[in-house]
Order: sequence, then C-alpha cells, then structure tokens
Amino acid sequence: MLEDDDFQRSEDVVEIEIAQPATPVATSALTFRDLFSEMSIALTSRPGRTLLTAMGTILGVAALVATLGLAKTAGNQIVSRFDELEATQVKVEPQQQRGFGEQQQTSVIPWDSEDRLTRLNGVRSAGIFSSVNVSDSVRSVPVDDPLDESEFQIPVQAVSPGFFDAARSSLATGRFFDEGHSERNDSVVVLGPEAAERLQITRVDNTPAIFIGDKPFTVIGILADTAREPSILNALLIPNGVARQTYELQAPAEVLIDVEVGAAELIGTQAATALSPGEPDKLRVAVPTSPKRLKEDVASDVNALFLVLGGISLLVGAIGIANVTLVSVLERTGEIGLRRALGATRRHVAAQFLGESVALGILAGILGASLGVITIVVVSATRQWSPVLETWLPFAAPAVGALTGLLAGTYPAWKAASIEPIAALRSSS
Repeated sequence: MLEDDDFQRSEDVVEIEIAQPATPVATSALTFRDLFSEMSIALTSRPGRTLLTAMGTILGVAALVATLGLAKTAGNQIVSRFDELEATQVKVEPQQQRGFGEQQQTSVIPWDSEDRLTRLNGVRSAGIFSSVNVSDSVRSVPVDDPLDESEFQIPVQAVSPGFFDAARSSLATGRFFDEGHSERNDSVVVLGPEAAERLQITRVDNTPAIFIGDKPFTVIGILADTAREPSILNALLIPNGVARQTYELQAPAEVLIDVEVGAAELIGTQAATALSPGEPDKLRVAVPTSPKRLKEDVASDVNALFLVLGGISLLVGAIGIANVTLVSVLERTGEIGLRRALGATRRHVAAQFLGESVALGILAGILGASLGVITIVVVSATRQWSPVLETWLPFAAPAVGALTGLLAGTYPAWKAASIEPIAALRSSS
C-alpha cells in the first residue's frame, strides 16, 4: 500500500510539472480593426475640432484643384483667342517704308482694294486705312475762345467701310459710315472711345459735331472696342473720300484682311497679285507665324503660377494639421501613458496618431477636391468658358491629402511614441 501511495504521489508531481509549460504568455498586438476603431473614436468624438483641423487642408487641396483647373481652362481660352485672332489676320503694305509723303506717292495699293480682296475665296472682310496728316487741332465747339481748353491733337485716320469688320470693331452707340458717305464726300466721323472721352461726347442721337480746324464733322458713331489695330481707340476715323478730297490723301497706306481659319497662307500668296498685278513685288504681305511654341509657353507659365499658389495653400493646411495633432498629443498624455502601461508599444502609439493624421488628410482631400471642382464649374459658368480639368486630378487629390496628413503627423506621432509610461502617468496625475 505504501508503495502504491508513493507511486500515486509521484505521478501527481509529474502531472503538475507537465502542465506548467502550457500556461499562455501575454503578448501585445494591435490589429487593423482595433486601430481603425481607435482612429474613428478620436476623430468623431470632437467633430467640430476635426472639421476645423481639416479646414486648412480642405482649402489647400481645393485651391490646388481649382487653380490647376482654372489655369487649364484659362490657358485654353488664351490659346484659342490667340489662335483665332493671329491665325486669321493678314496685312499688306508697301515694300519700302519711308517718309510719310513719299510713302503716299510710291504706294501701289489701289483704292478699290477692298473689292478686289473680298473676291478671293477665304477672305471674310478687308479694309484699307491710312494716317491723315492733319496739323489742325480738334475741338468740340465752333468758337475760337482763347479761354477754352477743349482743343486737342487727336490722330485722324482714313478707313474704308470694310475696315471695321476686318478689325473686328464694335460700336458703343451710333453706326459706321458706308461707301455712300465716301462717294458723296460726307463730313462724318466715327470716334474711338478714348477720343470721345477727351471730347466729352457720349451720345450721337443729338447729332453732335466736332471741328478739325475750321471744318465741321458730324459724329455718327462711337466705338466700344476693337480686337485689332488698337491705335484707332484714340483716333478720329473719317471716310476715304473725305481724306482724298479734303486732305489730298494720295494712296492707302495699309490693307487689313480678315480670313477664314487655315486660309492665311493661301491669301498671303494671292493678295499682292490681286492688289498689284503688274508689280506684286512692291508689296509686302505679313502672314501669321505658327503659334504652337507660344501657346505652350503661355500654358506653361499659367500652370506654373497657379501651381505655386496651390502649393502654398497646401503647405498652410499641412502646418495646421501638424500643429493640432501635436496639441492633441499633449492633451492625451495620460491616455498614452495608460496604453503604454497596459502593454501598448511605441509602434502602436505612433501608428494610432499617424493613422489619425492620414485619415484626416484623406477626408480633407475628398472634400477639397469636391470644392475645387465646384469652383471651376462656377467660375467657368460666370465667364462663359468651357471648364477643362485633367481627369486624374480629382482622384489624385485624396492621395495628396493623405500624403499631407502623413507628413504633418510624422513628428507628432514620434513625439507621442517617445513618451515614457511612468512620466505620462505622473504628468497627468
């Protein structure tokens, strides 16, 4: 019996020794689910603060998206306008430019240039224009009052009726003169807006008159603007017939031609022969050069400018996230110490704060991209532009926000991970 009892006791001892190694050892682990839960609680516990923290990045991303989109849209508008104006303009002038009087005598440009050129296929409109040598001053009152200071030296230009269409001029009030005014030698004038302002003439319904020297001219129209030949904005425009008979203008100085898109080179080869069949070499025809490189430079400059502005806005947002995250670390020192005391490692603490910053950046990127796209559409609608936006830009904005949050949260996360548990618990007590 004793031997059996001893054997039984020794067997119990063996069983105890075998059971001891099976005791589990406590380990520290942080799953993605736990990390996501902690981040969600931290971000949603104070929604107002979270929104204000993300506002800087939201505005930065919105500014980046909006400025890049508006740069693309505005660049296309600049390029299209440049193409349309420059690619459809042809000028003809005498080959040798000398003194004013000699130029008028040697010019081979005929007075019926407008009719000759409009017969060419591809010509929308054409007109001739010349500077008139008028030494007299211009005034809006007929009396030579020595105390009157309303006399001006304003350039006078003689143009044909087709010149207004070729220059793409628009009227503020009144009308343009026609070929009948030129044939009848009617003393009528169209004022450029700057000249009208100097002469203090704003309307033509009461048939105002101006005087060039002692000769009266009835104002029948006032220009609003012109796409070409901006010199006429501060000039008096009179019919060619008046310039020939009153001021002895011998020949036109230049011809302006508005052509269809793609017809400039063809018209450039035909214009000199059409105007001077016997001596085409005495005329110089200026056709537009290829604007491709200039278009690229304009688009590049606009994009670079707005990219810098958007980058500065984004930097401000990143600084805001970093600042608020760092303040959050200081406020949650006790929480960090408690987590470390319960087994959380430095890596876990750093991952939590870094994850909060990245999540905040992604949210700000999505909201900022939406705000930027809305801004592009609204601005384009008010300017009557066609909005243009790179397809990848709205999708890249959340990635930009995430990168901003990652960079902004790196130092605060490192700061939080470096806090010792005992020091954190002491400082929070």
